[in-house]
Amino acid sequence: MRWDNLSGDTEGGADGAAGPLALFGTGSVVTRTFDTPEFRGITFHEVRARSILNRVPGASRMPFEWTVNPYRGCSHACVYCFARKTHSYLDLDTGLGFDSQIVVKTNAPELLRKELASPRWTGAHVAMGTNVDCYQRAEGRYRLMPGIIGALRERANPFSILTKGTLILRDLPLLAGAARETEVGVCVSVGFTDAALWRTVEPGTPSPAARLGAVRALTDAGIGCGVLMAPVIPFLSDSPEQLRETVRAVAAAGAVSVTPLVLHLRPGAREWFTAWLERHHPRLVGRYQRMYAGGAYAPTWYQRRITRQVHEFAAEFGIGPARPAATRGGGRRQGPPGAAPEGPVQLALG
Repeated sequence: MRWDNLSGDTEGGADGAAGPLALFGTGSVVTRTFDTPEFRGITFHEVRARSILNRVPGASRMPFEWTVNPYRGCSHACVYCFARKTHSYLDLDTGLGFDSQIVVKTNAPELLRKELASPRWTGAHVAMGTNVDCYQRAEGRYRLMPGIIGALRERANPFSILTKGTLILRDLPLLAGAARETEVGVCVSVGFTDAALWRTVEPGTPSPAARLGAVRALTDAGIGCGVLMAPVIPFLSDSPEQLRETVRAVAAAGAVSVTPLVLHLRPGAREWFTAWLERHHPRLVGRYQRMYAGGAYAPTWYQRRITRQVHEFAAEFGIGPARPAATRGGGRRQGPPGAAPEGPVQLALG
Protein backbone atom coordinates (compact mmCIF):
# COMPACT_ATOMS: atom_id res chain seq x y z
CA MET A 1 0.00 0.00 0.00
CA ARG A 2 1.50 3.34 -1.06
CA TRP A 3 0.75 5.43 2.01
CA ASP A 4 3.48 7.92 1.16
CA ASN A 5 1.70 8.66 -2.15
CA LEU A 6 -1.61 9.60 -0.55
CA SER A 7 -1.63 13.32 -1.16
CA GLY A 8 -4.15 16.11 -0.96
CA ASP A 9 -7.20 15.90 -3.21
CA THR A 10 -5.79 18.80 -5.23
CA GLU A 11 -2.63 20.78 -5.67
CA GLY A 12 -2.13 23.05 -2.74
CA GLY A 13 -3.87 23.20 0.63
CA ALA A 14 -5.17 26.04 2.75
CA ASP A 15 -1.62 26.85 3.78
CA GLY A 16 -0.84 27.91 0.22
CA ALA A 17 1.73 25.20 -0.40
CA ALA A 18 2.27 24.53 -4.09
CA GLY A 19 2.18 21.06 -5.58
CA PRO A 20 0.86 17.79 -4.13
CA LEU A 21 1.36 17.56 -0.36
CA ALA A 22 1.68 14.13 1.27
CA LEU A 23 -1.04 13.87 3.88
CA PHE A 24 0.87 11.54 6.19
CA GLY A 25 3.80 9.15 6.37
CA THR A 26 3.88 5.41 6.87
CA GLY A 27 4.72 5.74 10.56
CA SER A 28 1.38 7.38 11.31
CA VAL A 29 -0.86 4.57 10.02
CA VAL A 30 -2.70 2.23 12.42
CA THR A 31 -4.82 -0.53 10.90
CA ARG A 32 -7.80 -1.88 12.87
CA THR A 33 -10.67 -4.30 12.45
CA PHE A 34 -13.70 -4.59 14.72
CA ASP A 35 -15.65 -7.80 15.24
CA THR A 36 -19.05 -6.19 15.48
CA PRO A 37 -21.91 -6.74 13.03
CA GLU A 38 -21.90 -3.22 11.61
CA PHE A 39 -18.13 -3.29 10.93
CA ARG A 40 -17.55 -6.94 10.10
CA GLY A 41 -15.44 -7.29 6.97
CA ILE A 42 -14.27 -3.66 7.09
CA THR A 43 -10.68 -2.61 7.74
CA PHE A 44 -9.95 0.88 9.05
CA HIS A 45 -6.63 2.60 8.40
CA GLU A 46 -6.29 5.36 10.99
CA VAL A 47 -4.00 8.17 9.87
CA ARG A 48 -2.93 11.57 11.12
CA ALA A 49 -3.43 13.91 8.19
CA ARG A 50 -1.14 16.82 7.40
CA SER A 51 -3.79 18.78 5.52
CA ILE A 52 -7.59 18.70 5.62
CA LEU A 53 -8.85 21.69 3.61
CA ASN A 54 -8.63 20.73 -0.06
CA ARG A 55 -8.92 23.17 -2.96
CA VAL A 56 -11.19 22.10 -5.81
CA PRO A 57 -9.36 22.23 -9.17
CA GLY A 58 -10.02 25.39 -11.13
CA ALA A 59 -11.37 23.40 -14.08
CA SER A 60 -14.06 21.81 -11.93
CA ARG A 61 -17.70 22.77 -12.46
CA MET A 62 -18.48 22.33 -8.78
CA PRO A 63 -20.15 25.37 -7.17
CA PHE A 64 -17.58 25.52 -4.35
CA GLU A 65 -13.81 25.91 -4.02
CA TRP A 66 -12.94 24.01 -0.84
CA THR A 67 -13.80 20.62 0.60
CA VAL A 68 -13.15 18.63 3.77
CA ASN A 69 -13.03 14.82 3.47
CA PRO A 70 -12.44 13.04 6.80
CA TYR A 71 -12.66 9.59 5.15
CA ARG A 72 -11.46 7.80 2.00
CA GLY A 73 -13.29 4.74 0.80
CA CYS A 74 -16.92 4.24 1.74
CA SER A 75 -18.93 1.39 3.25
CA HIS A 76 -22.06 2.61 1.47
CA ALA A 77 -20.73 0.44 -1.39
CA CYS A 78 -22.67 2.29 -4.09
CA VAL A 79 -21.73 0.50 -7.30
CA TYR A 80 -21.62 3.75 -9.30
CA CYS A 81 -19.51 5.90 -6.92
CA PHE A 82 -16.99 7.88 -8.98
CA ALA A 83 -14.65 8.25 -6.00
CA ARG A 84 -13.64 4.60 -6.46
CA LYS A 85 -10.72 5.65 -8.65
CA THR A 86 -9.05 7.39 -5.69
CA HIS A 87 -8.38 4.03 -4.03
CA SER A 88 -6.09 3.05 -6.90
CA TYR A 89 -3.66 5.77 -5.75
CA LEU A 90 -3.00 3.57 -2.70
CA ASP A 91 -2.70 0.36 -4.73
CA LEU A 92 -6.06 -0.59 -3.24
CA ASP A 93 -8.82 -2.27 -5.20
CA THR A 94 -11.44 0.13 -6.55
CA GLY A 95 -14.18 -2.49 -6.15
CA LEU A 96 -14.47 -4.38 -2.87
CA GLY A 97 -11.41 -2.57 -1.56
CA PHE A 98 -13.13 0.79 -1.86
CA ASP A 99 -16.13 -0.60 0.05
CA SER A 100 -14.15 -2.25 2.84
CA GLN A 101 -10.75 -0.49 3.24
CA ILE A 102 -11.58 2.83 4.87
CA VAL A 103 -8.99 5.53 5.52
CA VAL A 104 -9.87 7.57 8.62
CA LYS A 105 -8.21 10.96 9.20
CA THR A 106 -8.44 10.81 12.97
CA ASN A 107 -7.07 14.30 13.57
CA ALA A 108 -9.44 16.02 11.13
CA PRO A 109 -11.21 18.28 13.70
CA GLU A 110 -8.04 19.59 15.35
CA LEU A 111 -6.33 20.06 12.00
CA LEU A 112 -9.33 21.94 10.62
CA ARG A 113 -9.26 24.32 13.60
CA LYS A 114 -5.61 25.03 12.88
CA GLU A 115 -6.15 25.62 9.16
CA LEU A 116 -9.21 27.83 9.68
CA ALA A 117 -7.11 29.99 12.01
CA SER A 118 -4.44 30.55 9.36
CA PRO A 119 -4.06 34.19 8.22
CA ARG A 120 -4.27 32.88 4.65
CA TRP A 121 -7.76 31.47 5.17
CA THR A 122 -10.44 33.87 3.95
CA GLY A 123 -13.56 32.13 5.27
CA ALA A 124 -14.66 30.52 1.99
CA HIS A 125 -17.54 28.06 1.85
CA VAL A 126 -16.51 24.48 2.75
CA ALA A 127 -18.36 21.54 1.19
CA MET A 128 -18.45 18.07 2.76
CA GLY A 129 -19.70 14.76 1.41
CA THR A 130 -18.77 15.55 -2.17
CA ASN A 131 -16.15 12.80 -2.44
CA VAL A 132 -17.23 10.06 -0.05
CA ASP A 133 -19.92 10.27 2.61
CA CYS A 134 -18.85 11.91 5.86
CA TYR A 135 -21.79 10.13 7.57
CA GLN A 136 -20.95 6.61 6.46
CA ARG A 137 -20.86 3.85 9.09
CA ALA A 138 -17.32 4.70 10.21
CA GLU A 139 -18.56 8.02 11.55
CA GLY A 140 -20.63 6.15 14.14
CA ARG A 141 -17.40 4.97 15.72
CA TYR A 142 -14.93 7.76 15.02
CA ARG A 143 -17.27 10.75 15.57
CA LEU A 144 -15.22 13.21 13.53
CA MET A 145 -18.10 15.36 12.31
CA PRO A 146 -19.07 16.95 15.66
CA GLY A 147 -15.57 18.38 15.97
CA ILE A 148 -15.55 19.46 12.33
CA ILE A 149 -18.91 21.22 12.66
CA GLY A 150 -17.72 22.81 15.88
CA ALA A 151 -14.55 24.13 14.27
CA LEU A 152 -16.54 25.70 11.43
CA ARG A 153 -19.07 27.21 13.83
CA GLU A 154 -16.35 28.76 15.98
CA ARG A 155 -15.17 30.70 12.93
CA ALA A 156 -18.70 31.34 11.62
CA ASN A 157 -17.45 29.68 8.44
CA PRO A 158 -20.18 28.77 5.93
CA PHE A 159 -20.43 25.11 5.01
CA SER A 160 -22.65 22.49 3.40
CA ILE A 161 -23.11 18.74 3.79
CA LEU A 162 -24.27 16.23 1.21
CA THR A 163 -25.07 12.77 2.58
CA LYS A 164 -26.91 9.49 2.25
CA GLY A 165 -26.35 8.81 5.96
CA THR A 166 -29.16 9.16 8.49
CA LEU A 167 -26.43 9.45 11.13
CA ILE A 168 -26.52 13.18 10.38
CA LEU A 169 -29.52 13.35 12.74
CA ARG A 170 -27.16 12.66 15.65
CA ASP A 171 -25.62 16.07 14.97
CA LEU A 172 -28.86 17.94 14.39
CA PRO A 173 -28.42 20.16 17.52
CA LEU A 174 -24.90 21.05 16.36
CA LEU A 175 -26.13 21.92 12.88
CA ALA A 176 -28.94 24.05 14.29
CA GLY A 177 -26.43 25.90 16.47
CA ALA A 178 -24.07 26.45 13.56
CA ALA A 179 -26.96 27.75 11.43
CA ARG A 180 -27.46 30.52 13.97
CA GLU A 181 -23.89 31.65 13.37
CA THR A 182 -23.33 31.15 9.65
CA GLU A 183 -24.77 29.76 6.42
CA VAL A 184 -25.39 26.03 6.66
CA GLY A 185 -26.61 23.92 3.73
CA VAL A 186 -27.77 20.34 4.04
CA CYS A 187 -28.68 18.09 1.13
CA VAL A 188 -29.67 14.42 1.27
CA SER A 189 -29.09 12.20 -1.76
CA VAL A 190 -32.12 10.15 -2.84
CA GLY A 191 -31.99 9.09 -6.48
CA PHE A 192 -35.06 6.85 -6.49
CA THR A 193 -37.54 5.13 -4.17
CA ASP A 194 -37.41 1.61 -5.67
CA ALA A 195 -36.49 -0.63 -2.71
CA ALA A 196 -35.42 -3.59 -4.86
CA LEU A 197 -33.03 -1.44 -6.88
CA TRP A 198 -31.67 0.18 -3.71
CA ARG A 199 -30.75 -3.17 -2.15
CA THR A 200 -28.44 -4.08 -5.03
CA VAL A 201 -27.04 -0.73 -6.19
CA GLU A 202 -26.57 0.99 -2.78
CA PRO A 203 -26.32 -1.97 -0.40
CA GLY A 204 -24.56 -0.20 2.48
CA THR A 205 -26.80 2.86 2.68
CA PRO A 206 -29.93 3.56 4.71
CA SER A 207 -33.05 2.93 2.65
CA PRO A 208 -34.53 5.73 0.53
CA ALA A 209 -37.46 5.85 2.97
CA ALA A 210 -35.07 6.29 5.91
CA ARG A 211 -33.23 9.07 4.09
CA LEU A 212 -36.48 10.86 3.35
CA GLY A 213 -37.29 10.49 7.02
CA ALA A 214 -34.05 12.33 7.77
CA VAL A 215 -35.12 15.10 5.38
CA ARG A 216 -38.35 15.45 7.34
CA ALA A 217 -36.52 15.51 10.69
CA LEU A 218 -34.06 18.15 9.49
CA THR A 219 -36.84 20.29 8.05
CA ASP A 220 -38.94 20.01 11.19
CA ALA A 221 -35.92 21.16 13.20
CA GLY A 222 -35.64 24.31 11.09
CA ILE A 223 -32.74 23.15 8.90
CA GLY A 224 -33.89 23.66 5.32
CA CYS A 225 -32.93 20.45 3.51
CA GLY A 226 -32.75 19.85 -0.21
CA VAL A 227 -32.64 16.55 -2.06
CA LEU A 228 -30.06 15.69 -4.68
CA MET A 229 -31.91 13.20 -6.87
CA ALA A 230 -28.77 11.34 -7.78
CA PRO A 231 -28.10 9.33 -9.63
CA VAL A 232 -30.97 8.89 -12.03
CA ILE A 233 -30.02 5.51 -13.49
CA PRO A 234 -30.86 5.05 -17.17
CA PHE A 235 -33.39 2.28 -17.93
CA LEU A 236 -33.71 1.41 -14.22
CA SER A 237 -35.05 4.50 -12.44
CA ASP A 238 -35.79 6.95 -15.24
CA SER A 239 -39.34 6.22 -16.41
CA PRO A 240 -41.78 9.13 -16.02
CA GLU A 241 -43.69 7.09 -13.44
CA GLN A 242 -40.55 6.43 -11.39
CA LEU A 243 -39.39 10.03 -11.59
CA ARG A 244 -42.80 11.34 -10.55
CA GLU A 245 -43.01 8.96 -7.59
CA THR A 246 -39.57 9.97 -6.36
CA VAL A 247 -40.36 13.68 -6.63
CA ARG A 248 -43.70 13.12 -4.90
CA ALA A 249 -41.94 11.37 -1.99
CA VAL A 250 -39.31 14.12 -1.81
CA ALA A 251 -42.01 16.78 -1.62
CA ALA A 252 -43.93 14.83 1.02
CA ALA A 253 -40.76 14.74 3.14
CA GLY A 254 -40.68 18.53 3.20
CA ALA A 255 -37.58 19.08 1.08
CA VAL A 256 -37.06 22.68 0.02
CA SER A 257 -35.69 21.67 -3.40
CA VAL A 258 -34.94 18.72 -5.65
CA THR A 259 -32.13 18.58 -8.21
CA PRO A 260 -31.70 15.62 -10.58
CA LEU A 261 -28.31 14.35 -11.73
CA VAL A 262 -27.95 11.55 -14.25
CA LEU A 263 -25.53 8.68 -13.63
CA HIS A 264 -22.07 9.18 -15.02
CA LEU A 265 -19.38 6.54 -15.19
CA ARG A 266 -15.75 7.52 -14.75
CA PRO A 267 -12.90 5.01 -14.93
CA GLY A 268 -12.94 2.86 -11.79
CA ALA A 269 -16.67 3.29 -11.31
CA ARG A 270 -17.42 2.31 -14.91
CA GLU A 271 -15.81 -1.12 -14.63
CA TRP A 272 -17.42 -1.89 -11.27
CA PHE A 273 -20.86 -0.72 -12.39
CA THR A 274 -20.60 -2.69 -15.63
CA ALA A 275 -19.77 -5.86 -13.70
CA TRP A 276 -22.82 -5.25 -11.50
CA LEU A 277 -24.95 -4.65 -14.60
CA GLU A 278 -23.78 -7.92 -16.17
CA ARG A 279 -24.85 -9.81 -13.03
CA HIS A 280 -28.18 -8.13 -12.39
CA HIS A 281 -29.34 -6.69 -15.72
CA PRO A 282 -27.39 -8.34 -18.56
CA ARG A 283 -29.98 -7.28 -21.13
CA LEU A 284 -29.00 -3.65 -20.51
CA VAL A 285 -25.26 -3.98 -21.11
CA GLY A 286 -25.49 -3.19 -24.82
CA ARG A 287 -27.78 -0.22 -24.22
CA TYR A 288 -25.28 1.21 -21.72
CA GLN A 289 -22.40 0.70 -24.10
CA ARG A 290 -24.24 2.74 -26.69
CA MET A 291 -25.44 5.42 -24.29
CA TYR A 292 -21.97 5.95 -22.77
CA ALA A 293 -19.99 5.38 -25.96
CA GLY A 294 -18.98 9.04 -25.95
CA GLY A 295 -17.38 8.96 -22.50
CA ALA A 296 -18.34 9.19 -18.84
CA TYR A 297 -21.56 11.15 -19.35
CA ALA A 298 -24.94 10.29 -20.79
CA PRO A 299 -25.84 12.29 -23.92
CA THR A 300 -26.85 15.89 -23.36
CA TRP A 301 -30.31 15.32 -24.85
CA TYR A 302 -30.96 12.60 -22.28
CA GLN A 303 -29.78 14.72 -19.35
CA ARG A 304 -31.97 17.60 -20.49
CA ARG A 305 -34.98 15.33 -20.81
CA ILE A 306 -34.57 14.02 -17.27
CA THR A 307 -34.05 17.53 -15.88
CA ARG A 308 -37.13 18.84 -17.67
CA GLN A 309 -39.32 16.00 -16.43
CA VAL A 310 -38.14 16.32 -12.84
CA HIS A 311 -38.67 20.07 -12.88
CA GLU A 312 -42.20 19.57 -14.21
CA PHE A 313 -43.00 17.11 -11.44
CA ALA A 314 -41.38 19.41 -8.88
CA ALA A 315 -43.64 22.25 -10.01
CA GLU A 316 -46.63 19.92 -9.70
CA PHE A 317 -45.75 19.13 -6.09
CA GLY A 318 -44.73 22.65 -5.13
CA ILE A 319 -40.94 22.41 -4.91
CA GLY A 320 -38.21 23.48 -7.28
CA PRO A 321 -34.60 22.85 -8.24
CA ALA A 322 -31.79 23.63 -5.81
CA ARG A 323 -31.35 27.32 -5.24
CA PRO A 324 -29.26 29.55 -2.96
CA ALA A 325 -29.98 28.86 0.66
CA ALA A 326 -33.37 30.07 1.79
CA THR A 327 -33.48 32.96 4.21
CA ARG A 328 -34.66 32.14 7.71
CA GLY A 329 -34.80 33.86 11.06
CA GLY A 330 -32.04 36.10 12.34
CA GLY A 331 -30.88 37.12 8.89
CA ARG A 332 -28.89 33.89 8.52
CA ARG A 333 -29.40 31.71 5.49
CA GLN A 334 -30.04 27.99 5.68
CA GLY A 335 -30.86 25.43 3.05
CA PRO A 336 -29.32 23.10 0.50
CA PRO A 337 -25.94 23.63 -1.11
CA GLY A 338 -25.90 26.05 -4.02
CA ALA A 339 -27.59 25.36 -7.30
CA ALA A 340 -26.05 22.69 -9.46
CA PRO A 341 -23.90 24.23 -12.20
CA GLU A 342 -24.69 23.95 -15.88
CA GLY A 343 -23.43 20.86 -17.68
CA PRO A 344 -22.88 17.25 -16.59
CA VAL A 345 -21.99 17.00 -12.91
CA GLN A 346 -22.48 14.24 -10.37
CA LEU A 347 -21.33 14.55 -6.80
CA ALA A 348 -19.83 11.40 -5.37
CA LEU A 349 -21.46 9.59 -2.50
CA GLY A 350 -20.09 6.18 -2.03
